[in-house]
Amino acid sequence: MSLDEDARWLEWMTKQFESIAGDDKEIDLDEFKTALKVKESFFAERFFALFDSDGSSSISLDELLKALDMLIHGSETDKLKFLFQVYDVDGSGSIDPDELRTVLKSCLRESAISLPEEKLDDLTLALFESADKDNSGAITFEELKAELENFPEVMENLTISAANWLKPPDVDQKKRHAPRYLTRAYWQNNSRKLLFLCLYACLSLLLFVGAMLQHSQGGAWFMVAKGCGRCLNFNCTFVMVLMLRRFLTWLRATWVVRVLPLDQNILLHQIVGYAILCYTLVHTTAHVFNFVQLAERTEFSVWEYLLTTRPGIGWVKGSASLTGVVLQVVICLMVLCSSTFVRRSGHFEVFYWSHLSYVWVWSLLMVHCANFWKWFVVPGLLFLLEKIVGIAVSRMGGLYIVEVNLLPSKVTHLVIRRPQFFHFKPGDYVYINIPVIAKYEWHPFTISSAPEQSDSLWLHIRSMGQWTNRLYEYFRQPESQTVSPKRLSTSLRSHRQLLKAQEDLFSSTNCNGAVASNEDDAIELMMYRQSGPQTDVAPDPMSGSEGPDEPLPDELGPAERGEAPPLREVSAKYGENHRFCNIKCYVDGPYGTPTRQIFASEHAVLIGAGIGITPFASILQSIMYRYRRRKQNCPNCNYSWCENIKDSDMKLRKVDFIWINRDQKSFEWFVSLLTKLEMDQADEEPEGRFLEMHMYMTSALSKNDMKAIGLQMALDLLAKKEKRDSITGLRTRTQPGRPEWGKVFQKVSEENKGKVHVFYCGSPALAKVIKAQCEHFGFNFYKENF
Repeated sequence: MSLDEDARWLEWMTKQFESIAGDDKEIDLDEFKTALKVKESFFAERFFALFDSDGSSSISLDELLKALDMLIHGSETDKLKFLFQVYDVDGSGSIDPDELRTVLKSCLRESAISLPEEKLDDLTLALFESADKDNSGAITFEELKAELENFPEVMENLTISAANWLKPPDVDQKKRHAPRYLTRAYWQNNSRKLLFLCLYACLSLLLFVGAMLQHSQGGAWFMVAKGCGRCLNFNCTFVMVLMLRRFLTWLRATWVVRVLPLDQNILLHQIVGYAILCYTLVHTTAHVFNFVQLAERTEFSVWEYLLTTRPGIGWVKGSASLTGVVLQVVICLMVLCSSTFVRRSGHFEVFYWSHLSYVWVWSLLMVHCANFWKWFVVPGLLFLLEKIVGIAVSRMGGLYIVEVNLLPSKVTHLVIRRPQFFHFKPGDYVYINIPVIAKYEWHPFTISSAPEQSDSLWLHIRSMGQWTNRLYEYFRQPESQTVSPKRLSTSLRSHRQLLKAQEDLFSSTNCNGAVASNEDDAIELMMYRQSGPQTDVAPDPMSGSEGPDEPLPDELGPAERGEAPPLREVSAKYGENHRFCNIKCYVDGPYGTPTRQIFASEHAVLIGAGIGITPFASILQSIMYRYRRRKQNCPNCNYSWCENIKDSDMKLRKVDFIWINRDQKSFEWFVSLLTKLEMDQADEEPEGRFLEMHMYMTSALSKNDMKAIGLQMALDLLAKKEKRDSITGLRTRTQPGRPEWGKVFQKVSEENKGKVHVFYCGSPALAKVIKAQCEHFGFNFYKENF
């Protein structure tokens, strides 16, 4: 830093210190803990003790500036000495195994990672044995420094949250970049949408000008009203066409998908909806001003023109003004209730029921405008036909929920008996109605099972609103309250499934190495495979906070550690969170999504945030079904490989799957599926691994955070030793923090596996970040919308 920068930094630091310290000009331990914003008091106490150079039990401004200056601007050796002093709890000049274990335990709590005591011991020994080069039973500073040199990424930005919190504002001028909408990459990646919007705008302008010229004798305000009226005739029917889901799903299988932005029909529906609101406001305003002018020349007042039928305006008994006022109110309420803050705040029912007023809008438009029926007849017939087909399909055959799993973070896994006529593509979604939850409500959810799974449909539903919470609570009730009248049929079906499991798994080995040596064990192994590792409910992973509100449980089951679970333990968990049932439901669909294009891609990047993994669970299973058909095995040895053949069924050469979760327990939703996918892959392939998984846990502190360095080093070492991640049990190492998308996509680009298509499902905020990076690298971006 220059002298001027040092002076500005000192001035800024002084103001920050005064706001924290108060009148006594000193920071005590409690104020330091609050300022540091650490979850585990161990680190706050260790940092405070090291900052308090005079041992006065408080930190002065000079002490704080000196310590932070070293952490922010000091050399790597200075920072490493500080880190060594943090780990050297007793100040002996070396770190023994017990001190290291204490530090790692605090690191786990700071990162909201819960591991059993035995796994903590394994982590401690892995790091200690690697660092203790001379086998002296203690780690010296030189040994710790040598060990850290094996992790160069740690040294890039060694700091702590206090340094970030007290860093001066960036005094450098930010580079000015061209607006995103003016870049060449943006226009290339959004060409279909932009072309469509241009055509839509031109058509609207043409309709508006044509109507104005046709009614030029009526005055300026009358011309504006008529122009908006004709645009409303078009838009109020076009908005319906954009939501013909079955028709659009059919179009996705044709060449039209390469010309029209079918994948963005929801966005276009919203744009047209806002256009309708604007047109109605201008239309109404223009008529009011026109009525003011008419009132000056006729015997009727403005209020009579607006709120009565006396002036005789309109083709149905002079009701145009009255119906217009009602339409204005209804349309405004529909747009208001469709806002994001309503839909995302747990009040989906408000959006759902208010949107059904489209029937009243069309009915009133028939009365309000003499020509509206001409615009409505063809789209209206298509809409009616789609509704009839949807009702017929949803009521055909008896669909029943036959199995329910309650997963962590209030996720309900429904297993529905799949009818023979039900065919879908990976990533498709359905509308489901469960009369025992809500008789008239239909809600969309992605199918998480593969099309090749012919006997059942899977839905994973996270509790976010009233209906989803009622669903979860319904199945949390004691089983006696939710048992179906067809209890004997359900029991017989369950008994047959268990007998089949006994035949398949008797005297065989499960995926984790546990042996099923008798009938009871085989039955319980089948339950474990079906339901996956189950635990009690955890806090909602998508609540928006950086870390969990409460500490996670101290221990996870063996399945989460990647070990074979004791069979009796599996049985107990099965009883708590997994049950068979026979509950009537109705399904409308399936409907297509952008992910249908994945098999036409050469290099696909699948990104799921939280429960956004659901469509990719179906896709990954389907990909691996097709992958197995290409898999070759040597008859004389265990060598296996996959032939790289492009065909009409699947052009994929590489798949990168990225799953981002806030907390550890969320990985349990699909960990058993991901474990199976890892095991299914061939060990050797001509062009490298076909499927690569990348797991990120955002609540865990990153490797360059001083409070997590030791833990991340230990996790890396133990993962190499056991060939298994300690957090999920997968072979793939779970990375702490959030992905650095620039580096992620740079690596994807360098692989040169063909045209890259990025498919995303998750929060809209993250979608904007990923889309911007895709535009920078020239990747095609698809976001799941329904």
